[in-house]
Amino acid sequence: MSRRSRSHARLHRPAPAVLFAALGDDTRLALVAKLVSGKSASIAELGADSSLTRQAITKHLRVLEHAGLVRSVRSGRERHFALDPRQLHAMQDYLDQVSRQWDQALARLKSFVEQ
Repeated sequence: MSRRSRSHARLHRPAPAVLFAALGDDTRLALVAKLVSGKSASIAELGADSSLTRQAITKHLRVLEHAGLVRSVRSGRERHFALDPRQLHAMQDYLDQVSRQWDQALARLKSFVEQ
Protein backbone atom coordinates (compact mmCIF):
# COMPACT_ATOMS: atom_id res chain seq x y z
CA MET A 1 0.00 0.00 0.00
CA SER A 2 1.40 3.37 -0.94
CA ARG A 3 1.94 6.15 1.58
CA ARG A 4 -0.90 8.14 0.02
CA SER A 5 -3.42 5.28 0.20
CA ARG A 6 -2.37 4.51 3.80
CA SER A 7 -2.97 8.11 4.84
CA HIS A 8 -6.29 8.09 2.98
CA ALA A 9 -7.27 4.89 4.81
CA ARG A 10 -6.49 6.54 8.14
CA LEU A 11 -8.73 9.51 7.28
CA HIS A 12 -11.55 7.36 5.91
CA ARG A 13 -14.71 7.57 8.02
CA PRO A 14 -17.16 4.83 7.10
CA ALA A 15 -20.84 5.65 7.06
CA PRO A 16 -22.64 4.80 10.29
CA ALA A 17 -24.47 1.98 8.50
CA VAL A 18 -21.13 0.29 7.70
CA LEU A 19 -20.06 0.51 11.34
CA PHE A 20 -23.36 -0.79 12.68
CA ALA A 21 -23.42 -3.59 10.10
CA ALA A 22 -19.91 -4.64 11.10
CA LEU A 23 -20.97 -4.83 14.73
CA GLY A 24 -24.31 -6.43 13.87
CA ASP A 25 -22.87 -9.93 14.11
CA ASP A 26 -22.40 -11.81 17.40
CA THR A 27 -19.02 -13.21 16.34
CA ARG A 28 -17.67 -9.79 15.45
CA LEU A 29 -19.00 -8.33 18.69
CA ALA A 30 -17.20 -11.10 20.58
CA LEU A 31 -13.96 -10.31 18.73
CA VAL A 32 -14.30 -6.61 19.59
CA ALA A 33 -14.94 -7.55 23.23
CA LYS A 34 -11.70 -9.55 23.25
CA LEU A 35 -9.79 -6.58 21.86
CA VAL A 36 -11.34 -3.94 24.11
CA SER A 37 -8.52 -4.35 26.65
CA GLY A 38 -6.28 -2.44 24.25
CA LYS A 39 -3.87 -5.31 23.67
CA SER A 40 -3.36 -6.69 20.20
CA ALA A 41 -3.94 -10.37 19.54
CA SER A 42 -3.19 -12.87 16.82
CA ILE A 43 -5.87 -14.84 15.00
CA ALA A 44 -4.85 -17.91 17.00
CA GLU A 45 -5.25 -16.02 20.28
CA LEU A 46 -8.61 -14.60 19.25
CA GLY A 47 -9.88 -18.02 18.27
CA ALA A 48 -8.48 -19.95 21.23
CA ASP A 49 -11.85 -20.54 22.91
CA SER A 50 -13.93 -20.66 19.74
CA SER A 51 -15.09 -23.43 17.47
CA LEU A 52 -14.57 -21.15 14.45
CA THR A 53 -11.84 -21.88 11.95
CA ARG A 54 -8.95 -19.48 11.48
CA GLN A 55 -10.41 -18.63 8.06
CA ALA A 56 -13.76 -17.68 9.60
CA ILE A 57 -12.10 -15.52 12.25
CA THR A 58 -9.99 -13.88 9.55
CA LYS A 59 -13.12 -13.13 7.52
CA HIS A 60 -14.79 -11.45 10.48
CA LEU A 61 -11.65 -9.49 11.33
CA ARG A 62 -11.45 -8.23 7.74
CA VAL A 63 -15.01 -6.90 8.01
CA LEU A 64 -14.08 -5.10 11.23
CA GLU A 65 -10.89 -3.81 9.64
CA HIS A 66 -12.75 -2.55 6.56
CA ALA A 67 -15.08 -0.63 8.88
CA GLY A 68 -12.08 0.85 10.66
CA LEU A 69 -12.91 -0.80 13.97
CA VAL A 70 -9.71 -2.82 14.13
CA ARG A 71 -6.27 -2.43 12.62
CA SER A 72 -3.68 -5.08 11.93
CA VAL A 73 0.07 -5.22 11.98
CA ARG A 74 2.26 -8.02 10.68
CA SER A 75 4.56 -9.45 13.35
CA GLY A 76 6.79 -12.14 11.92
CA ARG A 77 4.57 -14.77 10.35
CA GLU A 78 1.47 -13.63 12.21
CA ARG A 79 -0.84 -10.70 11.94
CA HIS A 80 -1.91 -9.01 15.18
CA PHE A 81 -5.19 -7.18 15.45
CA ALA A 82 -6.03 -4.30 17.79
CA LEU A 83 -9.16 -2.30 18.41
CA ASP A 84 -9.19 1.22 16.99
CA PRO A 85 -11.54 3.12 19.33
CA ARG A 86 -11.83 6.17 17.06
CA GLN A 87 -14.69 4.60 15.09
CA LEU A 88 -16.46 3.65 18.32
CA HIS A 89 -16.23 7.29 19.36
CA ALA A 90 -17.63 8.29 15.96
CA MET A 91 -20.52 5.88 16.50
CA GLN A 92 -21.18 7.39 19.93
CA ASP A 93 -21.17 10.88 18.41
CA TYR A 94 -23.66 9.71 15.77
CA LEU A 95 -25.95 8.15 18.39
CA ASP A 96 -25.76 11.32 20.49
CA GLN A 97 -26.80 13.36 17.45
CA VAL A 98 -29.75 11.04 16.72
CA SER A 99 -30.75 11.20 20.39
CA ARG A 100 -30.74 15.01 20.32
CA GLN A 101 -32.88 14.99 17.17
CA TRP A 102 -35.42 12.68 18.81
CA ASP A 103 -35.45 14.81 21.96
CA GLN A 104 -36.17 17.90 19.84
CA ALA A 105 -38.89 16.11 17.86
CA LEU A 106 -40.56 14.88 21.05
CA ALA A 107 -40.36 18.35 22.58
CA ARG A 108 -42.08 19.79 19.49
CA LEU A 109 -44.75 17.08 19.67
CA LYS A 110 -45.31 17.74 23.38
CA SER A 111 -45.63 21.48 22.72
CA PHE A 112 -48.11 20.84 19.91
CA VAL A 113 -50.22 18.45 21.99
CA GLU A 114 -50.30 20.78 25.00
CA GLN A 115 -51.54 23.76 22.93
